[in-house]
Amino acid sequence: MKYANVNAHLHTPYSFSAFEQLTDALDRASDEEVKVVGINDFYSTDGYEEWNVECKRRRLCPLFNIEFISLQADDRDAGIRVNDPNNPGRTYISGKGLKCPPALPEPYASKLADVRAESNAQVREMCSKVNGLLDTLEAGFNLNFEIMEQVLTKGLIRERHLAKFLRMETCIHYRNEPDDIKIFFEKLFDGKPLKSDIYDYAAVENEIRGNLLKAGGAAFVPEDPKAFLPLESVKRIIIAAGGIPTYPFLADDAKGEFTDFERDIVSATDILKHRGIYSAEFITTRNSIETLEQYANHLHEAGFVVTFGSEHNTPAMEPVLLSARGKAPLTDRLKQINYEGACVIVAHQALVAAGEEGYVNAAGVAKLDKRDDFVAMGNSLILGKTK
Repeated sequence: MKYANVNAHLHTPYSFSAFEQLTDALDRASDEEVKVVGINDFYSTDGYEEWNVECKRRRLCPLFNIEFISLQADDRDAGIRVNDPNNPGRTYISGKGLKCPPALPEPYASKLADVRAESNAQVREMCSKVNGLLDTLEAGFNLNFEIMEQVLTKGLIRERHLAKFLRMETCIHYRNEPDDIKIFFEKLFDGKPLKSDIYDYAAVENEIRGNLLKAGGAAFVPEDPKAFLPLESVKRIIIAAGGIPTYPFLADDAKGEFTDFERDIVSATDILKHRGIYSAEFITTRNSIETLEQYANHLHEAGFVVTFGSEHNTPAMEPVLLSARGKAPLTDRLKQINYEGACVIVAHQALVAAGEEGYVNAAGVAKLDKRDDFVAMGNSLILGKTK
Protein backbone atom coordinates (compact mmCIF):
# COMPACT_ATOMS: atom_id res chain seq x y z
CA MET A 1 0.00 0.00 0.00
CA LYS A 2 1.30 3.45 -0.91
CA TYR A 3 1.05 5.91 1.95
CA ALA A 4 -0.29 9.24 0.74
CA ASN A 5 0.76 12.29 2.75
CA VAL A 6 -1.76 13.17 5.47
CA ASN A 7 -2.24 16.24 7.66
CA ALA A 8 -5.23 15.42 9.84
CA HIS A 9 -5.29 18.54 12.04
CA LEU A 10 -5.45 22.00 10.46
CA HIS A 11 -7.10 25.06 11.98
CA THR A 12 -8.72 27.56 9.63
CA PRO A 13 -10.04 31.12 9.99
CA TYR A 14 -13.22 29.57 11.42
CA SER A 15 -11.27 29.49 14.71
CA PHE A 16 -7.76 31.01 14.49
CA SER A 17 -5.20 30.13 11.88
CA ALA A 18 -1.96 31.08 10.18
CA PHE A 19 -3.97 30.94 6.95
CA GLU A 20 -5.73 34.12 5.87
CA GLN A 21 -8.31 32.08 3.95
CA LEU A 22 -9.46 28.50 4.28
CA THR A 23 -8.37 27.90 0.70
CA ASP A 24 -4.80 28.94 1.56
CA ALA A 25 -4.44 25.73 3.57
CA LEU A 26 -5.68 23.61 0.69
CA ASP A 27 -3.55 25.37 -1.91
CA ARG A 28 -0.48 24.75 0.22
CA ALA A 29 -1.51 21.11 0.71
CA SER A 30 -1.79 20.67 -3.05
CA ASP A 31 1.56 22.33 -3.66
CA GLU A 32 3.23 20.12 -1.03
CA GLU A 33 1.51 16.93 -2.28
CA VAL A 34 -0.47 16.38 0.91
CA LYS A 35 -3.49 14.39 -0.26
CA VAL A 36 -5.57 13.93 2.92
CA VAL A 37 -6.39 17.04 4.93
CA GLY A 38 -8.41 17.47 8.10
CA ILE A 39 -10.15 20.67 9.18
CA ASN A 40 -9.94 20.78 12.99
CA ASP A 41 -11.26 24.06 14.38
CA PHE A 42 -12.02 24.89 18.00
CA TYR A 43 -15.72 24.52 18.86
CA SER A 44 -16.71 24.91 15.22
CA THR A 45 -17.97 22.86 12.28
CA ASP A 46 -18.84 25.99 10.28
CA GLY A 47 -16.06 25.46 7.74
CA TYR A 48 -16.98 21.89 6.80
CA GLU A 49 -18.98 22.51 3.65
CA GLU A 50 -16.47 25.00 2.25
CA TRP A 51 -13.68 22.54 3.10
CA ASN A 52 -15.53 19.75 1.33
CA VAL A 53 -16.18 21.76 -1.84
CA GLU A 54 -12.65 23.13 -2.05
CA CYS A 55 -11.08 19.72 -1.43
CA LYS A 56 -13.07 18.25 -4.32
CA ARG A 57 -11.79 21.02 -6.61
CA ARG A 58 -8.20 20.08 -5.75
CA ARG A 59 -8.70 16.30 -5.65
CA LEU A 60 -7.92 16.20 -1.95
CA CYS A 61 -9.59 13.88 0.53
CA PRO A 62 -11.23 15.81 3.39
CA LEU A 63 -11.47 14.88 7.06
CA PHE A 64 -14.07 16.66 9.19
CA ASN A 65 -12.84 17.21 12.73
CA ILE A 66 -13.34 19.50 15.74
CA GLU A 67 -11.43 20.42 18.92
CA PHE A 68 -12.57 21.11 22.48
CA ILE A 69 -10.99 21.99 25.79
CA SER A 70 -12.53 19.84 28.51
CA LEU A 71 -11.93 19.47 32.23
CA GLN A 72 -11.16 16.32 34.19
CA ALA A 73 -12.10 17.28 37.74
CA ASP A 74 -10.33 14.30 39.31
CA ASP A 75 -7.08 15.10 37.51
CA ARG A 76 -7.41 18.78 38.43
CA ASP A 77 -7.91 17.97 42.10
CA ALA A 78 -4.95 15.60 42.04
CA GLY A 79 -2.73 18.19 40.34
CA ILE A 80 -2.22 15.98 37.28
CA ARG A 81 -1.26 17.81 34.08
CA VAL A 82 -2.86 15.98 31.18
CA ASN A 83 -2.21 17.65 27.79
CA ASP A 84 -2.12 21.24 28.98
CA PRO A 85 1.33 21.73 30.55
CA ASN A 86 0.19 24.61 32.77
CA ASN A 87 -3.31 23.70 33.96
CA PRO A 88 -3.90 20.43 35.81
CA GLY A 89 -7.01 18.59 34.66
CA ARG A 90 -7.52 20.68 31.56
CA THR A 91 -7.75 18.27 28.64
CA TYR A 92 -7.82 18.99 24.92
CA ILE A 93 -10.01 16.56 22.98
CA SER A 94 -10.56 16.28 19.25
CA GLY A 95 -13.40 14.65 17.37
CA LYS A 96 -12.50 12.96 14.07
CA GLY A 97 -14.71 12.12 11.12
CA LEU A 98 -17.85 14.09 11.99
CA LYS A 99 -20.88 14.32 9.72
CA CYS A 100 -20.73 16.69 6.77
CA PRO A 101 -22.95 18.65 6.39
CA PRO A 102 -22.77 19.12 10.16
CA ALA A 103 -25.65 17.66 12.15
CA LEU A 104 -25.78 17.96 15.93
CA PRO A 105 -29.02 17.26 17.78
CA GLU A 106 -30.20 18.86 21.00
CA PRO A 107 -29.22 19.22 23.75
CA TYR A 108 -25.71 18.96 22.31
CA ALA A 109 -26.07 21.83 19.83
CA SER A 110 -27.00 24.21 22.65
CA LYS A 111 -24.11 23.00 24.81
CA LEU A 112 -21.68 23.69 21.97
CA ALA A 113 -23.22 27.13 21.39
CA ASP A 114 -22.88 27.93 25.10
CA VAL A 115 -19.18 27.01 25.09
CA ARG A 116 -18.58 29.24 22.06
CA ALA A 117 -20.44 32.10 23.76
CA GLU A 118 -18.34 31.76 26.92
CA SER A 119 -15.12 31.80 24.88
CA ASN A 120 -16.22 34.94 23.02
CA ALA A 121 -17.29 36.64 26.24
CA GLN A 122 -13.83 36.15 27.75
CA VAL A 123 -12.15 37.83 24.76
CA ARG A 124 -14.70 40.67 24.82
CA GLU A 125 -13.75 41.35 28.45
CA MET A 126 -10.05 41.24 27.55
CA CYS A 127 -10.70 43.75 24.77
CA SER A 128 -12.37 46.05 27.29
CA LYS A 129 -9.32 45.81 29.55
CA VAL A 130 -6.99 46.60 26.65
CA ASN A 131 -9.09 49.67 25.87
CA GLY A 132 -8.76 50.76 29.49
CA LEU A 133 -4.99 50.57 29.16
CA LEU A 134 -5.09 52.51 25.90
CA ASP A 135 -7.18 55.22 27.56
CA THR A 136 -4.75 55.44 30.48
CA LEU A 137 -1.84 55.87 28.06
CA GLU A 138 -3.84 58.39 26.00
CA ALA A 139 -2.92 56.29 23.00
CA GLY A 140 -5.38 58.07 20.74
CA PHE A 141 -7.17 54.92 19.55
CA ASN A 142 -9.29 52.07 20.86
CA LEU A 143 -10.19 48.57 19.69
CA ASN A 144 -13.71 48.04 18.37
CA PHE A 145 -14.73 44.49 19.30
CA GLU A 146 -17.47 44.31 16.66
CA ILE A 147 -15.10 45.40 13.89
CA MET A 148 -12.52 42.84 15.05
CA GLU A 149 -15.21 40.17 14.96
CA GLN A 150 -16.29 41.21 11.47
CA VAL A 151 -12.82 41.60 9.95
CA LEU A 152 -10.81 38.82 11.57
CA THR A 153 -13.23 36.08 12.58
CA LYS A 154 -15.97 33.82 11.34
CA GLY A 155 -17.90 33.75 14.59
CA LEU A 156 -15.47 32.24 17.09
CA ILE A 157 -13.19 34.83 18.69
CA ARG A 158 -9.90 33.76 20.25
CA GLU A 159 -7.30 35.55 22.32
CA ARG A 160 -4.99 35.42 19.29
CA HIS A 161 -7.49 37.48 17.28
CA LEU A 162 -7.26 40.21 19.92
CA ALA A 163 -3.45 40.20 19.80
CA LYS A 164 -3.54 40.42 16.01
CA PHE A 165 -6.10 43.23 16.01
CA LEU A 166 -4.10 45.26 18.52
CA ARG A 167 -0.96 44.83 16.45
CA MET A 168 -2.80 45.88 13.28
CA GLU A 169 -4.47 48.93 14.84
CA THR A 170 -1.20 50.04 16.41
CA CYS A 171 0.57 49.92 13.03
CA ILE A 172 -2.26 51.90 11.42
CA HIS A 173 -2.33 54.53 14.15
CA TYR A 174 1.44 55.05 14.08
CA ARG A 175 1.63 54.80 10.27
CA ASN A 176 4.09 51.90 10.48
CA GLU A 177 6.80 54.12 11.97
CA PRO A 178 9.07 51.61 13.73
CA ASP A 179 10.36 53.93 16.46
CA ASP A 180 6.89 55.18 17.40
CA ILE A 181 5.52 51.64 17.50
CA LYS A 182 8.35 50.41 19.71
CA ILE A 183 7.90 53.34 22.11
CA PHE A 184 4.16 52.64 22.29
CA PHE A 185 4.59 48.95 23.06
CA GLU A 186 7.20 49.67 25.71
CA LYS A 187 4.67 51.91 27.45
CA LEU A 188 1.89 49.35 26.99
CA PHE A 189 4.13 46.60 28.40
CA ASP A 190 4.81 48.72 31.51
CA GLY A 191 8.41 49.54 30.59
CA LYS A 192 9.32 46.23 28.99
CA PRO A 193 10.75 46.83 25.49
CA LEU A 194 9.45 45.06 22.41
CA LYS A 195 12.01 42.42 21.48
CA SER A 196 10.71 41.56 18.02
CA ASP A 197 11.11 43.35 14.73
CA ILE A 198 7.82 45.17 14.12
CA TYR A 199 7.52 43.44 10.73
CA ASP A 200 7.73 39.99 12.34
CA TYR A 201 3.99 39.98 12.93
CA ALA A 202 3.80 36.52 14.51
CA ALA A 203 6.50 37.39 17.04
CA VAL A 204 4.94 40.76 17.91
CA GLU A 205 1.55 39.12 18.47
CA ASN A 206 3.14 36.51 20.72
CA GLU A 207 4.72 39.29 22.78
CA ILE A 208 1.34 41.00 23.08
CA ARG A 209 -0.19 37.76 24.34
CA GLY A 210 2.65 37.07 26.75
CA ASN A 211 2.80 40.58 28.19
CA LEU A 212 -0.89 41.53 28.27
CA LEU A 213 -3.27 38.63 27.77
CA LYS A 214 -1.73 35.73 29.66
CA ALA A 215 -1.89 35.19 33.43
CA GLY A 216 -0.17 38.13 35.14
CA GLY A 217 -0.80 40.47 32.21
CA ALA A 218 -2.76 43.69 32.68
CA ALA A 219 -5.55 42.57 30.32
CA PHE A 220 -5.74 38.95 31.46
CA VAL A 221 -9.20 37.57 32.15
CA PRO A 222 -9.42 34.10 33.71
CA GLU A 223 -11.56 31.64 31.82
CA ASP A 224 -14.96 30.96 33.30
CA PRO A 225 -15.31 27.31 34.41
CA LYS A 226 -18.49 27.20 32.30
CA ALA A 227 -16.25 27.33 29.22
CA PHE A 228 -14.94 23.84 30.01
CA LEU A 229 -17.30 20.92 29.77
CA PRO A 230 -16.46 17.64 31.52
CA LEU A 231 -14.67 15.11 29.34
CA GLU A 232 -17.71 12.83 29.25
CA SER A 233 -19.91 15.68 27.99
CA VAL A 234 -17.42 16.48 25.23
CA LYS A 235 -17.29 12.83 24.22
CA ARG A 236 -21.09 12.73 23.97
CA ILE A 237 -21.13 15.84 21.77
CA ILE A 238 -18.50 14.33 19.45
CA ILE A 239 -20.31 11.01 19.18
CA ALA A 240 -23.67 12.73 18.63
CA ALA A 241 -22.06 14.70 15.77
CA GLY A 242 -20.92 11.43 14.21
CA GLY A 243 -17.27 11.62 15.27
CA ILE A 244 -14.58 9.58 16.97
CA PRO A 245 -13.30 10.99 20.32
CA THR A 246 -9.55 11.51 19.98
CA TYR A 247 -6.86 12.37 22.52
CA PRO A 248 -4.17 14.84 21.32
CA PHE A 249 -0.80 13.96 22.84
CA LEU A 250 1.64 16.70 23.73
CA ALA A 251 4.41 14.10 24.23
CA ASP A 252 7.96 15.43 24.67
CA ASP A 253 8.76 19.12 24.60
CA ALA A 254 12.02 20.74 23.50
CA LYS A 255 13.55 19.88 26.88
CA GLY A 256 12.51 16.25 26.62
CA GLU A 257 9.88 16.67 29.33
CA PHE A 258 6.38 15.18 29.48
CA THR A 259 3.20 15.97 31.37
CA ASP A 260 2.28 13.84 34.37
CA PHE A 261 -0.39 11.93 32.43
CA GLU A 262 1.73 11.27 29.34
CA ARG A 263 5.06 10.39 30.95
CA ASP A 264 4.23 6.67 30.95
CA ILE A 265 2.75 5.73 27.57
CA VAL A 266 1.61 2.30 28.78
CA SER A 267 -0.33 3.81 31.66
CA ALA A 268 -1.74 6.62 29.51
CA THR A 269 -2.93 4.10 26.90
CA ASP A 270 -4.71 2.01 29.52
CA ILE A 271 -6.39 5.07 31.07
CA LEU A 272 -7.57 6.34 27.70
CA LYS A 273 -9.12 2.96 26.92
CA HIS A 274 -10.80 2.97 30.32
CA ARG A 275 -12.22 6.41 29.49
CA GLY A 276 -13.59 5.13 26.19
CA ILE A 277 -11.05 6.80 23.90
CA TYR A 278 -9.51 4.64 21.17
CA SER A 279 -8.02 7.31 18.91
CA ALA A 280 -5.00 9.57 19.40
CA GLU A 281 -3.13 12.26 17.48
CA PHE A 282 0.15 14.14 17.58
CA ILE A 283 1.21 17.58 16.37
CA THR A 284 4.46 16.29 14.99
CA THR A 285 6.61 19.43 14.97
CA ARG A 286 6.43 19.46 18.77
CA ASN A 287 8.11 16.10 19.16
CA SER A 288 11.38 14.31 18.55
CA ILE A 289 11.27 11.61 15.90
CA GLU A 290 12.26 9.04 18.55
CA THR A 291 9.32 9.89 20.81
CA LEU A 292 6.91 9.94 17.89
CA GLU A 293 7.99 6.48 16.85
CA GLN A 294 7.82 5.11 20.39
CA TYR A 295 4.44 6.62 21.30
CA ALA A 296 2.67 6.27 17.96
CA ASN A 297 3.84 2.69 17.50
CA HIS A 298 2.73 1.69 21.00
CA LEU A 299 -0.72 3.21 20.49
CA HIS A 300 -1.07 1.66 17.04
CA GLU A 301 -0.13 -1.77 18.36
CA ALA A 302 -2.66 -1.28 21.18
CA GLY A 303 -5.40 -0.92 18.56
CA PHE A 304 -5.69 2.87 18.47
CA VAL A 305 -6.43 4.96 15.42
CA VAL A 306 -3.42 7.32 15.26
CA THR A 307 -3.12 10.44 13.11
CA PHE A 308 -0.77 13.41 12.85
CA GLY A 309 -1.25 17.10 12.11
CA SER A 310 0.36 20.52 12.25
CA GLU A 311 -2.39 22.68 13.81
CA HIS A 312 -1.35 25.99 12.21
CA ASN A 313 -3.28 27.72 15.01
CA THR A 314 -0.61 30.38 15.63
CA PRO A 315 0.40 33.31 13.40
CA ALA A 316 3.57 31.48 12.29
CA MET A 317 3.38 29.81 8.88
CA GLU A 318 4.88 26.33 8.64
CA PRO A 319 4.73 23.66 5.92
CA VAL A 320 1.58 21.59 5.64
CA LEU A 321 3.72 18.55 4.84
CA LEU A 322 4.51 17.06 8.22
CA SER A 323 7.85 16.64 9.91
CA ALA A 324 9.08 16.08 13.45
CA ARG A 325 10.86 18.64 15.60
CA GLY A 326 13.89 20.12 13.88
CA LYS A 327 12.32 19.42 10.47
CA ALA A 328 13.17 15.73 10.75
CA PRO A 329 11.22 13.84 8.06
CA LEU A 330 8.69 11.26 9.20
CA THR A 331 9.85 7.65 8.91
CA ASP A 332 8.05 5.15 6.69
CA ARG A 333 6.53 3.54 9.79
CA LEU A 334 5.11 6.86 10.97
CA LYS A 335 3.72 7.59 7.50
CA GLN A 336 2.07 4.16 7.53
CA ILE A 337 0.50 4.71 10.96
CA ASN A 338 -0.75 8.16 9.98
CA TYR A 339 -2.16 6.99 6.67
CA GLU A 340 -3.91 3.98 8.16
CA GLY A 341 -5.41 6.21 10.84
CA ALA A 342 -6.71 8.56 8.16
CA CYS A 343 -8.16 5.59 6.26
CA VAL A 344 -10.20 4.57 9.30
CA ILE A 345 -11.53 8.12 9.71
CA VAL A 346 -12.42 8.40 6.01
CA ALA A 347 -14.29 5.09 6.13
CA HIS A 348 -16.01 6.04 9.37
CA GLN A 349 -17.26 9.40 8.15
CA ALA A 350 -18.48 7.87 4.88
CA LEU A 351 -20.52 5.24 6.73
CA VAL A 352 -21.95 7.77 9.17
CA ALA A 353 -22.88 10.12 6.33
CA ALA A 354 -24.78 7.23 4.76
CA GLY A 355 -26.73 6.65 7.97
CA GLU A 356 -24.77 3.55 8.97
CA GLU A 357 -22.69 2.78 12.03
CA GLY A 358 -19.05 3.80 11.79
CA TYR A 359 -15.90 2.83 13.64
CA VAL A 360 -17.47 3.77 16.98
CA ASN A 361 -21.06 2.99 17.83
CA ALA A 362 -23.64 5.23 19.51
CA ALA A 363 -22.15 4.36 22.90
CA GLY A 364 -18.66 5.33 21.72
CA VAL A 365 -17.31 1.78 21.67
CA ALA A 366 -14.74 1.22 18.91
CA LYS A 367 -14.65 -1.79 16.60
CA LEU A 368 -11.03 -2.60 17.37
CA ASP A 369 -11.26 -6.01 15.69
CA LYS A 370 -12.49 -4.35 12.47
CA ARG A 371 -9.75 -1.74 12.14
CA ASP A 372 -8.07 -3.47 9.19
CA ASP A 373 -11.41 -3.59 7.36
CA PHE A 374 -11.85 0.15 7.89
CA VAL A 375 -8.29 0.76 6.67
CA ALA A 376 -9.02 -1.12 3.46
CA MET A 377 -12.31 0.70 2.89
CA GLY A 378 -10.77 4.09 3.63
CA ASN A 379 -7.84 3.42 1.32
CA SER A 380 -10.23 2.76 -1.57
CA LEU A 381 -12.15 5.94 -0.81
CA ILE A 382 -8.99 8.05 -0.61
CA LEU A 383 -7.71 6.69 -3.92
CA GLY A 384 -11.04 7.49 -5.53
CA LYS A 385 -11.06 11.06 -4.23
CA THR A 386 -7.46 11.94 -5.03
CA LYS A 387 -7.09 10.51 -8.56
